[in-house]
Amino acid sequence: MSAILFDRATVLSMTAAEGEATTFRGAVGVEGNRIVLVSDDVAARDEFVASHPDVRIIDCEGKLVMPGLINTHCHAAMTLQRSYADDILLMEWLNDYIWPFEARQTREDVALGMTLGIVEMLLGGVTSFVDMYYHENDCVDVVQRLGIRAMLGCNYFDTNIEEAFPEVEDAVRRAEGLDRIRIAVAPHAPYTVSRENLIRGKQLADKLGLHFMTHLAETRDECRIIGEQSGMTPVEYLDEMGLLDERTIAAHCIWLNDDDVKTLADRRVIVSHNPQSNMKIASGVAPVRKLLEAGAVVTVATDGPCSNNDLDMFEEMRSAAFLQKVSTSDALTLPAYETLKLATVNGACAMGRKKGELGVLKEGALADIIVIDMQKPHLQPVHHIVSNVVYCAKSSDVETVMVDGRIVVENRVVKGVDLPELYRKVAESVKRITSR
Repeated sequence: MSAILFDRATVLSMTAAEGEATTFRGAVGVEGNRIVLVSDDVAARDEFVASHPDVRIIDCEGKLVMPGLINTHCHAAMTLQRSYADDILLMEWLNDYIWPFEARQTREDVALGMTLGIVEMLLGGVTSFVDMYYHENDCVDVVQRLGIRAMLGCNYFDTNIEEAFPEVEDAVRRAEGLDRIRIAVAPHAPYTVSRENLIRGKQLADKLGLHFMTHLAETRDECRIIGEQSGMTPVEYLDEMGLLDERTIAAHCIWLNDDDVKTLADRRVIVSHNPQSNMKIASGVAPVRKLLEAGAVVTVATDGPCSNNDLDMFEEMRSAAFLQKVSTSDALTLPAYETLKLATVNGACAMGRKKGELGVLKEGALADIIVIDMQKPHLQPVHHIVSNVVYCAKSSDVETVMVDGRIVVENRVVKGVDLPELYRKVAESVKRITSR
């Protein structure tokens, strides 16, 4: 099996216990798709090299080696709608711009938008993402070709459920035997999908052993609509139907009362916090501190590149930390290391992975690794490297990206992608859609 050694690196493993140093100088060795060495011991490093005569050694002097970032909620194909409809109220944004645009898209358009979104994420150090969109079955091939790790959530409303459910089963067939790709059932939201069809979606997910994901408690309007229909909060509404468990991913979760927070924590629901999208659409501020204190599994994500308007997880981490500090009037809320855990260790839960298998640099873990060039003005000096990563780093600082033991970005070049040709195709697609 091929072997790669990230040598002379500053290693941020995301495995440090409280009070321990978060980084060390050493090496990370990869064999096949697994990490087999994480050490500051020179003898262990030399033994790895000796036992792998054909090892490729990547010199990481002046660079940081860490786990890849995990984006737990996005609509990657909406890159085609980037900056298409900005500074508009949410319901007007959806009804008058986004949904009409999507109605004019073909399957090929969706696959093209997905390609652009994945390229953007890979260049920004994202090695895993959770998606929610249409025609995800057609995007299995895109994900497999580009080499990223993904959970693809087949989105549905009451109006397209009969088309969406066969796509779920088709996506499962297409992803069979592809460990990097998992499928999920994804009703849009409790206010756009009926009670009956929400339950049908969960039943399908349970039958096929899939995750279940939805937008939840995102806006005041959603809470009002669900309250008028059921007399419950959106969280109570889904919980009463038995839809909340450890395989449920709930995006946004802004408008929660204390009972809602407890329920999400008790059910081990994966909460995906989308700070920049929430700010831009003026949806509100998620009570992340309360959720974490209650023991909830909180992650961080970008949402779609139409409501954000990018897929930059470094920006998202910075915003997540700063937004919690200002909204709680407490500068100690969501410190840098805890914020980074949302985008790595916690994010692994959304991918359905066992603890220690993803989101960390640990012997036996999947080899999803990024290399950050620290030799940048905005990353110097280094008083606290984790603070520099969360508060200062940019996606453009990512130099090398490995997913599942394979290097997919090297020297900021995405393997197997002709960027000018991709941009040309995207422009043609958007022109055709918007000119109709």
